[in-house]
Amino acid sequence: MADQKEQPKPETRKSAVKIHELYEVKGDTVERKNKSCPKCGKGTFLAKHKNRLTCGKCGYSEMQTSKDKEEPKKE
Repeated sequence: MADQKEQPKPETRKSAVKIHELYEVKGDTVERKNKSCPKCGKGTFLAKHKNRLTCGKCGYSEMQTSKDKEEPKKE
């Protein structure tokens, strides 16, 4: 048993953020789909989790209610 060496754990790759899914092009304008962080500014998005929105940069988080999850339709 003392002769056995520990095997290194295999590296896991994180999935990259798909930038094309964060923006929507409408005519000549570009709209952001996700909400921006109020502390960090417009360049940082809040990540959508099951029951909250979280900023990965500063740690800001917002809890969602059932009303927040149902976004109103824009016409």
